[in-house]
Amino acid sequence: MAVFVDKEANQFLIHAELIASAHMLSETVERMAKNITTVLAGQYPLVLCVMSGAVVFSGQLLPLLHFPLDFDYLHPTRYNHMLQGGVIEWKVLPPAHLKGRVVLVLDDVLDEGFTLAAIRQRIMEEGAKAFYSAVLVDKVIGKTKPISADFIGMSLPDRYIFGYGMDIKGLWRNLPAIFALKE
Repeated sequence: MAVFVDKEANQFLIHAELIASAHMLSETVERMAKNITTVLAGQYPLVLCVMSGAVVFSGQLLPLLHFPLDFDYLHPTRYNHMLQGGVIEWKVLPPAHLKGRVVLVLDDVLDEGFTLAAIRQRIMEEGAKAFYSAVLVDKVIGKTKPISADFIGMSLPDRYIFGYGMDIKGLWRNLPAIFALKE
């Protein structure tokens, strides 16, 4: 099994191109942290990481936020190791302590926006005072999305991307940069 996984994983890298280097990502996260700090300092927000894709982004961003916060996670998924999204499945619901809170959701990529819109709806239904979202990548898909992120790291073309927390069939979340499958 491991030999097959290694061979398949290496094929993904062979057929991919680097589109955001580790250095570029570091600068992007620093810029986002400054913007988020400007807006949310003094509000003691609850920061929620969208698992599993945003774990690397969250881990890099949190130490750069210069204000006290609560931290938790949620886990909706539309992909489940597939290359295309489907119906939203809640593996872990938002935490119960949302009433009256300012909430910042950290996500890896804003594709069509259905998952983030569902997260916002659920959080606001649970009584949050305000909802903010930060996405590392906003994909340019050429059509209107049901939600826009408040903080955007970078806009990228509508291609399948992986690395820096994002996977391709469950693989390569651990890459320090973002790659895209060659078209």
